[in-house]
Amino acid sequence: MNNNYQHIIEADKLTKKFGDFTAVDAISFTVDKGEIFGFLGANGAGKTTAIRILCGLINPTSGHGSVATYDVHTQSEKIKQTIGYMSQKFTLYEDLTVTENMRFFGGIYGMDRKRIREKTDLILHELNLHDRANALVKTLPLGWKQKLAFSVAILHEPPIVFLDEPTGGVDPVTRREFWEMIYKASHNGTTIFVTTHYMDEAEYCNRVSIMVDGRIEALDTPAGLRQKFGAADMNEVFLSLARKAKRTE
Repeated sequence: MNNNYQHIIEADKLTKKFGDFTAVDAISFTVDKGEIFGFLGANGAGKTTAIRILCGLINPTSGHGSVATYDVHTQSEKIKQTIGYMSQKFTLYEDLTVTENMRFFGGIYGMDRKRIREKTDLILHELNLHDRANALVKTLPLGWKQKLAFSVAILHEPPIVFLDEPTGGVDPVTRREFWEMIYKASHNGTTIFVTTHYMDEAEYCNRVSIMVDGRIEALDTPAGLRQKFGAADMNEVFLSLARKAKRTE
């Protein structure tokens, strides 16, 4: 794989239709290496379908796109092997222990045992979970589960990680701690592609796109979007666009 590329994600008129319904309507954008890119949209906007295309889970109907140089049409398996992914719905196995989860996912990611042990020790130290290493994941508070799930999503040091509403349901303090982990990963070179319903989190992104009815209606830095829409914050920006939506589901 060529590691000298600048845009880790490229989308050019990506479109996905389901019968007569156009879920994603010719979206075009790029994401740079190491960027924290916010991908926002109200329910029904099409962002989940777009993410599934970029993660190699479904093929687009038309248009072009690549993730870490891999083509979304022809190299979906390569994409899935390259990225990290964390969804709002908890992604770890509740009936396995903390360390068992890390060993399991490390194996799926193709890591050797020595590297899995090293990364497990590092994560346990960073999350201060050494005393819970052999505890079942289901016994952890939600905030710790989410931070652990993020750590496991980047266990194999992927160049990009997709985070689909990762802080849903957690308290504000834990959300801030989670974003500190995101900043650290980004500083270390990991590209973060994140969706969120918390508009204060959109302020933490380098750039933000906002989808409405399958199309990207705005894309800029948070400051640029606030200026363009004459808004005090990202919530005002989002609402001014979301009100135009015709689709709600």
